[in-house]
Amino acid sequence: MKESSTLIEIARENSQLRDNLPFAVYASAKEQRIANVPIIKPLLIFILSGVKKIGSGNDVVCPAGTFVFLANSSTIDMRNIPEDEEYFAVLIEFDYSDFHQFKEKAGSKKKHFQGDINPVLEKALQQYLEWAIVSPSSALEFRKREILQLIYQMGYTEVRSIAEPPSISHQIYKIIHDNLSDDWSAERLAAHLAMSESTLRRRLKAEGSSVQLIKNRTKLGYALHLVQTSREHIGRISERCGYQSQSRFTHQFKQLFGVTPTELRKTLIKPSQ
Repeated sequence: MKESSTLIEIARENSQLRDNLPFAVYASAKEQRIANVPIIKPLLIFILSGVKKIGSGNDVVCPAGTFVFLANSSTIDMRNIPEDEEYFAVLIEFDYSDFHQFKEKAGSKKKHFQGDINPVLEKALQQYLEWAIVSPSSALEFRKREILQLIYQMGYTEVRSIAEPPSISHQIYKIIHDNLSDDWSAERLAAHLAMSESTLRRRLKAEGSSVQLIKNRTKLGYALHLVQTSREHIGRISERCGYQSQSRFTHQFKQLFGVTPTELRKTLIKPSQ
């Protein structure tokens, strides 16, 4: 991909201008191995430098110049492998409603699919990155859906099948993720979802989950994002994710992801680079 350096420059510069952008940048100078990553929403990842491997057996290999689209998933293993100087990827999350534009029957659901970043998709990504700084959120939502339509028109009809209707587990992931500072009890979550607490617990058990498990993974998933994308102190990240003890936070982070926050932070590109 000839213009990958331009995309990297734009993405890196714009991601440093302000917070709460509608995309994220993950960049590392050393290899990252992260287990059990929760995918809260359908996630489109553009690999601009290095290689991304997905699955416990490295089943999916995504080199620079390709994209991979991941369905919402409770856990997924990832390796981010630098080539030359760095691994660099742009991530865009989608809501289930973004896929309503596809009226045709979707067929069997897909856990993931991948493809090449052709010049047209590359240009659309560049425009999205540039518009993210100046455009209102409503315009960016339209741009996001344009990217989905473009991928579909490129022949990747699997895009219709990547967004499953959210399970109860994923509905709770989203509720907690959008309101991390709140104390979400099972009773309150059940009321929010208009069901009894016993029904909620029963349905979560059938999905192999629980309220506490989801709360922990949602908070740690957000912590993982902050470690990757911010320069905040690990102690501050711990506090933002609801942990009173940094040592407990570090222990649970390591237990879930297989790496401590400090170890992961050491793989990142330093600002001077």
